[in-house]
Amino acid sequence: MEFLIGFFLSLAVAGFAAIVGLDRERAFYSTVLIVIASYYVLFAVMAASGRTVLIEVVVASGFSLFAILGYKRNLWLIAIALIGHGVFDIVHHLLIENPGVPHWWPGFCSAFDVIFGGLLAVRLMRSGLVTR
Repeated sequence: MEFLIGFFLSLAVAGFAAIVGLDRERAFYSTVLIVIASYYVLFAVMAASGRTVLIEVVVASGFSLFAILGYKRNLWLIAIALIGHGVFDIVHHLLIENPGVPHWWPGFCSAFDVIFGGLLAVRLMRSGLVTR
């Protein structure tokens, strides 16, 4: 069920952004990626050790770096990082022990990230909107 909710929510967010015009701003996709990456930090702050918080901050910083570079240089970096974060969601529990992560989160977030990143990739292929 969490995969379906993530799937439909990603379509809703992308659709809303297109209708309102938010998706025309380069910063939109970067901002979404930074927010997505920050959730594991939030979960760690709520229920994990200081060591886990630090690890999650480092990982989130890596995705945030992709968001910044994608914003400054090439939006494909953001599409790749969004899809990469979706893959990361599936293996996160194997790499980092974070008891604050809800059991449904990896499936939900993975579906959202992969679909949202894929939609950005389709948009980039259609529009040629890539570099600054």
